[in-house]
Amino acid sequence: MSEHDKLKELSLRHEQAETGGGAARRERERLAGKMSVRERIEFLLDDGSFEETDKFVTHRCNDFGMDAERVPGDGFVTGYGRIEGRVVFVFAQDFTVFGGSLSETNAAKIVKLMDTAMRVGAPIIGLNDSGGARIQEGVVSLAGYADIFLRNTLASGVIPQISAILGPCAGGAVYSPAITDFTLMTEKTSYMFVTGPDVIKTVTHEDVSKDTLGGAATHNEISGVAHFMAHDDAECLAMVRELLSFLPSNNLDDPPRKPCSDPADRADAALDSIIPAESNQPYDIKAVIARVVDDGYFFEVHEHFARNIVVGFARMSGRPVGIVANQPAHLAGVLDIDASVKGARFVRFCDAFNIPLITFEDVPGFLPGTQQEHGGIIRHGAKLLYAFAEATVPKMTVITRKAYGGAYCVMSSKHIRTDVNLAWPTAEIAVMGPEGAVNIVYKRELEAAVRRAEAVWPSGRPFTEAEKLTILAEVRKEKVDEFRDRFANPYVAAERGYVDAVIHPKETRRRLNTALDMLSGKRDKNPPKKHGNIPL
Repeated sequence: MSEHDKLKELSLRHEQAETGGGAARRERERLAGKMSVRERIEFLLDDGSFEETDKFVTHRCNDFGMDAERVPGDGFVTGYGRIEGRVVFVFAQDFTVFGGSLSETNAAKIVKLMDTAMRVGAPIIGLNDSGGARIQEGVVSLAGYADIFLRNTLASGVIPQISAILGPCAGGAVYSPAITDFTLMTEKTSYMFVTGPDVIKTVTHEDVSKDTLGGAATHNEISGVAHFMAHDDAECLAMVRELLSFLPSNNLDDPPRKPCSDPADRADAALDSIIPAESNQPYDIKAVIARVVDDGYFFEVHEHFARNIVVGFARMSGRPVGIVANQPAHLAGVLDIDASVKGARFVRFCDAFNIPLITFEDVPGFLPGTQQEHGGIIRHGAKLLYAFAEATVPKMTVITRKAYGGAYCVMSSKHIRTDVNLAWPTAEIAVMGPEGAVNIVYKRELEAAVRRAEAVWPSGRPFTEAEKLTILAEVRKEKVDEFRDRFANPYVAAERGYVDAVIHPKETRRRLNTALDMLSGKRDKNPPKKHGNIPL
């Protein structure tokens, strides 16, 4: 073959790889609201930074007529590029080629990419758009999935792993995203499920749509499988870029610090009056977070799931931090099964990647009831406790109002190695709330008050139940106020050193930034072991 023919052959293979399944299939995807596989990569990465790998790989299956159709790349585009100047590795599935199905060869492309990402210490991003395993290849395709799952597991806690679901993700394909750190989905065009609607209808006779079974809203609001929901491909990919701006490239790096014009010692007088006078009145903890962090910007994670707890990323004097906060505006901020799992997963991610943790605490306790108990609230609540106790990154807690019972211990208390614990004057720290405590602590006083009232009651008229309740209410209010003054305040905890300082709320930003400066050189470690046994 002449040099001219060799160059012609090279150009032809490049063209075949870049056209994928052909113009007609690409147009069908475009009409469905989806970018092409190469448009996605181009949008995600810095301009001109993408270097493709294994572009000419093809499948090895000669059965079922597969030998007649071989597309260079075999439906997967792999390579590396940069986001904000930092190296990242990317693989993207092309639905126009065999429905983006996984084969022996394109699985090998991903494995090779992941191994390189681990050696380099750079994040890996998967743009998923696949119908699942390639049926024609049988067990070889399943082996490819297992090879990927192993790499996902080995890379966990070493490099950030992000999965964008931009189309179907079914069967074995869902487990790789499930192992990764963050999963993003798009409305109307993406879905995830282990078994599809047709199989479910056959087995259980349940008639359900793809969206209801495993659409973006389902996994963001109900199952918690997905962390972010975007309107379309472009918004989803922009979210990936934004997410990475808070993360280090690997577990040995520090998170990237950005220039900040927001004064580190900025005081916000509005915080002094943000807590309602009545302790049973709600307020939005996100408003507190916004008034403390740089420029009021909070990048929330898992926004639509378990809304009684809030998690996400922000910056303090340019430094990325992880925020965990009870949300009094939803279920009074109680901890339940979903909130505990959501918080624990986020805390463990931040700890793995050297991101300091700031906790805003206003928690009345764990959600009571048979549903929670039978669902394993003890086990799931222990996950959050385990995560905070295990974490060795700088940890700071601000108690804004309620900190009751076991939930006080769980929410990054001083007793589980939290470095700096602050409280606002409105903080109530006790075994339980005053309203419930008086029924136990002052039970005899309440009964005596009723007996005294009966003794002096006018004769000839019975002592009604309503009048009895009125007397009890008056005495209870007096005892509630007494209990709150004696026990449910931050000063009792401060006297014992469980709270480092009771501060004016407006000083919160300055105090946290000062603490972060002090903790910048923190070195802590857990006892030597293979790994702990978190209560799963």
